[in-house]
Amino acid sequence: MSDDTDTPQEIETLPLDAWHRRKGARMVPFAGYHMPIQYEGIVTEHDWTREQAGLFDVSHMGQLMVRGENVAAELEKLLPGAIASLKPGKVRYSLLLNDEGGILDDLMVTNATEWIEADEEAGTEGHWGDPAYYIVVNGATKWDDIAWMREHLPDEITLTHMDDHALIALQGPNAATALNRVMRNVIDDMVFMESVCHDFGEWPLRITRAGYTGEDGFEISLPNEHVETLCNRLCAEIEVRPVGLGARDSLRLEAGLPLYGHDLTAEIDPVSADLTFALTKTRRESGGYKGHEYVSAALRGGTKNRRVGLVFEGRLPAREGAKVFAGAEEVGRITSGGFSPTLGHPIAMGYVAKAQAEPGTELEVEVRNKRLPAKVATLPFVPHRYHRGK
Repeated sequence: MSDDTDTPQEIETLPLDAWHRRKGARMVPFAGYHMPIQYEGIVTEHDWTREQAGLFDVSHMGQLMVRGENVAAELEKLLPGAIASLKPGKVRYSLLLNDEGGILDDLMVTNATEWIEADEEAGTEGHWGDPAYYIVVNGATKWDDIAWMREHLPDEITLTHMDDHALIALQGPNAATALNRVMRNVIDDMVFMESVCHDFGEWPLRITRAGYTGEDGFEISLPNEHVETLCNRLCAEIEVRPVGLGARDSLRLEAGLPLYGHDLTAEIDPVSADLTFALTKTRRESGGYKGHEYVSAALRGGTKNRRVGLVFEGRLPAREGAKVFAGAEEVGRITSGGFSPTLGHPIAMGYVAKAQAEPGTELEVEVRNKRLPAKVATLPFVPHRYHRGK
């Protein structure tokens, strides 16, 4: 077999590619696709999302639908979260783990089981349909995720890659105001981590109150052929502007949210990554998922390193790969870093030795052959503003 590892990979286009270009986006390769990094400027778009509502194209993400008998029990063999107890319309953050407890991806799982209305002519009462789970995985890992899941799920479980669907995210404090105006109040009663299906005219949509900016917001999944029309309709609202990948990254960093391939990898376990909230208590005890023994050992005995936040003075940011020091001793590495438009100073996330992981610990980070003073900070850097209801 020939070795084609050096062969350049073809960069694909998303359904909104032409729309982005008409809007003046600067396009860059990301996760195998041409994607918009900015339109007006990263800081301008970042601030707009914090104050109003930013519209993001996240169609590079993998959208999967998983169905079949005992599907929840089978998914629980791969994920450490409680899937079987997830009620229809509810969403859970979870992790795809390998046999050693390493993180293959982080993802969102929605119980997408549909309610079947009563049919008087057929003599049937209203009831829940066959169980189904809608899963959104990262764009850069989706093909590996699909292969892993198909390999480890039994043949009677059907996994469908929804490559005929786009995914957009409307994020910001006025996202609900704009979307309610467009959707005629369909999302009034939704709270964070809930998902509904809605027919917008003839368009079937899935609307989920979630996102990856730390702000209140929604992710909307819909057929490719309708996404441009919906984006035009949303951008006609005074609160909404298109926002690129650059601001999405600075927003998620301020929110203390890890990025797969940087803050999370197959060599990092959930305990080191400070993601134990994704390990549902009942699953910690019952186990039964891949990597359980390794994760349980980490929960009992702790880990060598921990993911932490770091704050800096001045304006020079520390980037991925920068070394972290306690005195003369190297104690960690930066995995994500940049300047925080909201806070007005640089911030970063990284892994440091457990002994240096307490908030307030003073460290140094090597940037351009200089040692910059840094302090361990509690995550998130900017408080989340998710809509959790009353």
